[in-house]
Amino acid sequence: QVQLVESGGGSVQSGGSLRLSCAADEYTYSTFCMAWFRQAPGKEREKVASTDSNLSTFYSDSVKGRFTISQDDDKNTLYLHMNNLKPEDTAMYYCAAGACAGDGDGVLAAETWGQGTQVTVSS
Repeated sequence: QVQLVESGGGSVQSGGSLRLSCAADEYTYSTFCMAWFRQAPGKEREKVASTDSNLSTFYSDSVKGRFTISQDDDKNTLYLHMNNLKPEDTAMYYCAAGACAGDGDGVLAAETWGQGTQVTVSS
């Protein structure tokens, strides 16, 4: 059964840090690239970080230098380490899995989604 389960969201003040986790089933974790998306109210969903083939990673310009994506292969878990959080990072964050772009852009089109975890950053 394909499953992605996120955790680690919460409320922090501007400048704070959070770590999101996404536990995946073994098939999904070993077959697909994995990514973090976010969606704020009234805004389009945005891909913020993703793994890609050849161990490359993708980051959106809005989070580059502040967020880091990592994986724990023993636990089939994807992480998003978020530092220097800003109020504009407030959103629902989703873990997703899909085919790899192979060109550094990470997940091409997500095929599986987690339920989401809320991140709220206050000024």
